[in-house]
Amino acid sequence: MHVRSFQLSDVSPVTDLLQTALSEECFENTIEPFSRQLSWDSDLIVVAEDEEEIVGALIGTIEKNHGCYFRIAVHPNYRRRGVGRSLVSAMESRFQARKVSGIYVAVDEHNSFALPLYEAMGYSENQIFKSVRKLSIVG
Repeated sequence: MHVRSFQLSDVSPVTDLLQTALSEECFENTIEPFSRQLSWDSDLIVVAEDEEEIVGALIGTIEKNHGCYFRIAVHPNYRRRGVGRSLVSAMESRFQARKVSGIYVAVDEHNSFALPLYEAMGYSENQIFKSVRKLSIVG
């Protein structure tokens, strides 16, 4: 498995992954911000690939010079294998390269399940952003 930058040819497989990995309501709340982030800065979307199949994706954004993890999705067959950790590490490196003033995790009712991952990676309570609605990519 390796993590790489999103490519235009990934639109369909990533959309399929989001639909598989997220609840229906979460998918509906994610697809528009995904499209918006693609048009603004596709470099802040990373994918995890295993044998040329996309098995994970992380949508990040930068809001007022703060890096923000917006949505992470890992195919159910690949959970608990380090895919999420690899995606977060890759995005963290991108944020650091852009010299953001801080990195935050956007949490809503749809991705609170991922909090233990972020906490295990050293993100503390004061780095948890409790409302994704205020993010520009959400609209």
